[in-house]
Amino acid sequence: MKFIVKFFAEITIKSRPVRKAFIKQLRHNIKLVLKKHDVDVAVAGNWDFIEILSERDDLREDFTEALSNIAGIAHFQFVREFPLVDLDDIVEQAIVSYGDAIKNAVFAVRVKRVGHHDFTSVDAERHIGGCLKARCGALAVRLKNPEVLVPIDIRDGRVWMIEQRVEGLGGYPLGSQDPVLSLMSGGYDSTVSSYMTMSRGLKTHFCFFNLGGDAHEIGVKQVSHYIWEKYGSALNVKFITVPFEAVVGEILTKVDNAEMGVILKRMMLRAASQLMNEVGAKALVTGESVAQVSSQTLINLKVIDQVTEELVIRPLITTNKQEIIDKAIDIGTAPFAASMPEFCGVISVKPTTRAKMHRVEKQESNFDFDVLEKAIVNANIMSIQNVMDDVAKQYQGEVPVVRMPVGDEVIIDIRHPDEASNRPLKVSGRPVKVIPFFALETTWSELDPKTMHLLYCGKGVMSRMHASYLLGKGHENIGIYLP
Repeated sequence: MKFIVKFFAEITIKSRPVRKAFIKQLRHNIKLVLKKHDVDVAVAGNWDFIEILSERDDLREDFTEALSNIAGIAHFQFVREFPLVDLDDIVEQAIVSYGDAIKNAVFAVRVKRVGHHDFTSVDAERHIGGCLKARCGALAVRLKNPEVLVPIDIRDGRVWMIEQRVEGLGGYPLGSQDPVLSLMSGGYDSTVSSYMTMSRGLKTHFCFFNLGGDAHEIGVKQVSHYIWEKYGSALNVKFITVPFEAVVGEILTKVDNAEMGVILKRMMLRAASQLMNEVGAKALVTGESVAQVSSQTLINLKVIDQVTEELVIRPLITTNKQEIIDKAIDIGTAPFAASMPEFCGVISVKPTTRAKMHRVEKQESNFDFDVLEKAIVNANIMSIQNVMDDVAKQYQGEVPVVRMPVGDEVIIDIRHPDEASNRPLKVSGRPVKVIPFFALETTWSELDPKTMHLLYCGKGVMSRMHASYLLGKGHENIGIYLP
């Protein structure tokens, strides 16, 4: 099995040393990601493309999915390689790959050549196209806008029959730019802004301010792990939890209502500016967009930024909310965001949109900054790889584990809709319902309370967490399915 990876266009216009560094990083990222599927995968790079070789033909779909989510790739091709004998042999190979596709269709052959041959690219296109039309029952050859395109690369003594082309994320390879620390609330904005920095090559660490309650922290850990697992190129990044409940308490009791939102953001930036050194970050990232909420007017943002000398990146600053939601749907974070508990939005009843620095400083003079320092000292920093294990520890109640159902149990697949659709769960002789994790609580009352329901998530972490949560709410007949 062979894939050919082509670079994002901006990489190809860099200076020679920069381009080589980018390609090296991309090759490293691809190797890290694909090793999870095939430890023996070979990834070789050169100036124009990267070749991926694997003996595991059964992993084609897994490789395709993984490569489509690695930043730095413009597109990639699945190719079938064979030695160059002559044009008639290429015709025979093209029939194997495209014979059925061009039957009763209008098609075209595109040939690219590298090396010295006794024919031109146009000669090859005419010969191969003519033979395919005569032998495969095609309607016609049309060079412009064909229904089926037959792309072939001839490189010296070998031929690549390109059987599939898939668009990539573009951007720069993750890790090719400086690290950043993204302030994560788990909503639409922060998840999309984090994705955008990642797709631009910035190694993105996550920082969550817990304003009160396990539910929000668990939700943010889930979506942060999802973004990293899907788009993080398997690089090791950190997840920071800052206990901010006491900070919120100080604000609620000692700060005037109008300035609460602005001062809360200033406290977050103060804390994040200190914690970013723990992960080597060179900038902070937020999901703010101009005037989306009261604290995000230009005047308020200027007041907020006064507390730090660090660079604050706002990828969404001029993006409309619907565009942000659409992007969240596209990258798969929308289901998490839609079910995420909100807290910041209700901290002020009548928030100011034109904060005055002297008023903010006067209100902050009432604030006990030892509370903020204590929150920073007590921040928990862990590898993003371990956050789901940490979530599971928060739910260690007695949850029945079933590996082989024998009664009338119903299995519920709670995975993310994309994952459940790509790899449907099939259990012989057993009914399976698909209810995403974010819809469990709202739909549970519709299920038969007398029937045992087993939650399935693949690894058993999310299923255990949600089963424990439902049991804690007083529901019964709940277990997890862990085959």
